[in-house]
Amino acid sequence: MKIRLTEFNNNWAPMYQKEAQFLKSIFKDEIIKCEHFGSTAVRGMKAKPVIDMMCIVRNIEKIDEFNEKMKKLGYDSAGEWGITGRRLFRKGGENRSHHIHFYQFDNPQIERHLIFRDYLRTHPREAARYTKFKEELAQRFEDTADYSQAKKVFVKGMEQKALDWYAGVRDLNPEE
Repeated sequence: MKIRLTEFNNNWAPMYQKEAQFLKSIFKDEIIKCEHFGSTAVRGMKAKPVIDMMCIVRNIEKIDEFNEKMKKLGYDSAGEWGITGRRLFRKGGENRSHHIHFYQFDNPQIERHLIFRDYLRTHPREAARYTKFKEELAQRFEDTADYSQAKKVFVKGMEQKALDWYAGVRDLNPEE
């Protein structure tokens, strides 16, 4: 799939909200809560215009029971897609609009994603540095698979900074 890196769009948050409400109508009480994460959740960042959202659920195994229903509603099911314990649904085919990541409430990936999002939200210089890196990659690569692979080392390093930042914040506010 071709890379579509765009300026921040104020419609991304309402698109997330609308999709979260829709998914809650399908999965009902199985969803504990939904979160908007990734670059579309960070004001000012350039991003692929695909809303990354997380649905935190009670039992990840039950999500598999919805695969056929989700397919009929226009989503494709990608299973774990490289992350143990995740269920990924993609909406929009070649013109994707949403990636929905389902995690069971106790999956450690949840915290990693949310800490990284919050780090970028509170560190605009780091968000700008990440945006610049993504722009450079988008000029070098045409395909999202190559682009995503090239981002891995940079993102891992930035995630570690985010985790260190969070540990420091937690040390300052031990009741959190």
